[in-house]
Amino acid sequence: MAISVDEVRYIASLARLEFTEDEERTLAIELSSILDYMAKLNELDTSDVPPMTHVLDLTNVLREDLVNERITREEALRGAPDADGEFFRVPKVIE
Repeated sequence: MAISVDEVRYIASLARLEFTEDEERTLAIELSSILDYMAKLNELDTSDVPPMTHVLDLTNVLREDLVNERITREEALRGAPDADGEFFRVPKVIE
């Protein structure tokens, strides 16, 4: 399937990209070869291939959620360089 330079310009305008004329010609050739390859892949019979989400048969291995003790506010503020009673104090970043 041949992609024209005009089609490359149209696609580039949709993506808000700018190319030189040489780049447009190169992209037209490269996109055409990609589409030709995809057309070749479409010739394969995949009727016996089950749908899958990944090429490897992977399963997620997750740990169980465990409830842990929380630290107290005083313990959290103990290591703070600057604390104001119940809160961390940080430098103002927006004026």
